[in-house]
Amino acid sequence: MTSGARRYPPHLVEVDVIQNKTTQIFYKVFFPDDSSQVFEIDSSTRSWDLCATIVERLGLKFKEGFSLFVQIGDKVISVPGADFFFDFVRHLTEWLKRAKSKDANSNLSYKIFFMKKLFVNITIGKDRKSDVIFHYHQELPKYLRGYHKCTRDDAALLGSYIYRVKFGDTRSHFGEIPQMLHELIPHDMLREFHPEDWKRSSSCQIFRRGKDKFLKYVSRCETFGSAFFEVRQTTEPHLPDILLIGLNKNGVMLIDPANKDILATHPFTMITNWSCGSNYFHMTIGNQIKGTRLLCETPLGHKMDDLLTSYISLIPGDIKEKNPETVGGAGSRH
Repeated sequence: MTSGARRYPPHLVEVDVIQNKTTQIFYKVFFPDDSSQVFEIDSSTRSWDLCATIVERLGLKFKEGFSLFVQIGDKVISVPGADFFFDFVRHLTEWLKRAKSKDANSNLSYKIFFMKKLFVNITIGKDRKSDVIFHYHQELPKYLRGYHKCTRDDAALLGSYIYRVKFGDTRSHFGEIPQMLHELIPHDMLREFHPEDWKRSSSCQIFRRGKDKFLKYVSRCETFGSAFFEVRQTTEPHLPDILLIGLNKNGVMLIDPANKDILATHPFTMITNWSCGSNYFHMTIGNQIKGTRLLCETPLGHKMDDLLTSYISLIPGDIKEKNPETVGGAGSRH
């Protein structure tokens, strides 16, 4: 009566604790910095309840944009805030069982992660715990994959920050820099210069702060806080066939993967409709009559749909009222 009705029968974990005459269920929750903590979850726990508990225990100043994620097999899926935790896990495991019914050896064990999903209302340095636990460790892989546009000097400076995070002030690992360049420098820049050049450039900058400096520098990029998707687009002749799409608080960015130039940025108020499937994502920019339709081939269409829906849900009500098509067209899923 107080918590609302569950949508699915109890999960096996719930059945086990009842059979053992207890109601306490403890789960380890993992964070992006490889740390973890144990939290109690009961049958009436919704995703946003556990998120609020985690934020309070970690002493984070802001709760906006965080989400629970469940990793099961090779999939990492965001848990909707209003869902009962065990409803979501049960539904997910049942769906995967059906999808993998031919694979008798499929592993359906899962891990719970707590991460930043929507990069909104972020000022680097304002909430240091969020910076060091979440923002740094979630932004670093995107930087190393080469998704941000940067120069050689930028890369040397940021590489020095990453080195300092790993090893502190010591120079004892300088000799290893050529072997660890893939952990310090964007992958698409590794072949541009000799490893010794990077070693010399990075060593000049080595005594600087680590995570804070890295985040403050990267946060200047328009692409900061984005989720990136490499897709093949088939409709716009003036765009590259292979396109990098970035989703962040500013909207949908179309990026040239070759040089990281932002070709266009479409605010969410201009996204009037979209649909997705197991191997595609389609999006209409502008009104339904004169708008541009972008058809993309990608296995991550559902993730793009989830992020787009989540960001658009944050659009202030007065903007939605002026752009009713944005709300009405949101999330046409297949």
